[in-house]
Amino acid sequence: MTDSHTRLNLSAGIASVSVALLLIALKLWGLAMTGALSMAASLVDNALDLLVSAGALVAIVYAARPADEDHAFGHTSAEDLAALFQSLVVMGSAAVIATFATLRLLAETPARLQAEGAGIVVMLLSIVLTGALVLWQRHVARRTGNRVVAADSLHYLSDLIPAIGTLVALWVSAQWGVGHVDSAVALAAAAWLAWNGGKIGVGAWHALMDRSAPPEVLDRIGTITKDWPGLRGWHDLRTRTAGSRLFISIHVEIEGALSLNEAHAIADGLEHALRNAFPDAWVIIHTDPVGPGSGRESKG
Repeated sequence: MTDSHTRLNLSAGIASVSVALLLIALKLWGLAMTGALSMAASLVDNALDLLVSAGALVAIVYAARPADEDHAFGHTSAEDLAALFQSLVVMGSAAVIATFATLRLLAETPARLQAEGAGIVVMLLSIVLTGALVLWQRHVARRTGNRVVAADSLHYLSDLIPAIGTLVALWVSAQWGVGHVDSAVALAAAAWLAWNGGKIGVGAWHALMDRSAPPEVLDRIGTITKDWPGLRGWHDLRTRTAGSRLFISIHVEIEGALSLNEAHAIADGLEHALRNAFPDAWVIIHTDPVGPGSGRESKG
């Protein structure tokens, strides 16, 4: 990774954390002014953003560091531990928001929102800041190909939907004094938070348990390998993920009569092809000689 790419990735990570902190401060003030549960749901979502963005920033910093003697494969599993903790916090927060929203919906005299105008200003600023951040992150991701920045960009892009819902709830309350819309939006946002928190948790758990990469990744590895020039076959493909890094281990079968330099060139070319297809992947290729005089025959 070049220094310019590292600087761009770091700028995207720092911008992400900074925007999350600013949005949290704005929405804490907006929640105190309006008492809107949909604002509280959006605030919790931004707290998740801060955790995710901080983890992404740490991942970017760690990606620029080489592995050390105690961590020969790097430190990316720390991302999964943090993500598992994040998912539990998010799902717990979603349950609390859903409970309060349900109680408001069932109340005979639902609470009126206050200072909707201030809340609307907060949400408009939130939407503008989030949109600007997404545009910058996408620019960086296109320039550097960093998957952490790209994933963080998608996460912030998805935040625009509940933010717009909160804006609508505040506007309806200001125009017609209808507070139930706020509770309904809060319930929908809580369900969205719980769903996404659960997905993050499941993904982190699978990574910590060394689950194989998704089927589409395995298929792509197989497609690249089976057509690679000089290979007589391949077997024992093993994969796992740790944080944002993919680990690939594969045995390839090469004609035993070839010289060591020729066999190494074939395997080395395949290694580079896999790394081009999966940036930052850790690829280990074991070569097995096959054919006459090698002691074994190709499996095809």
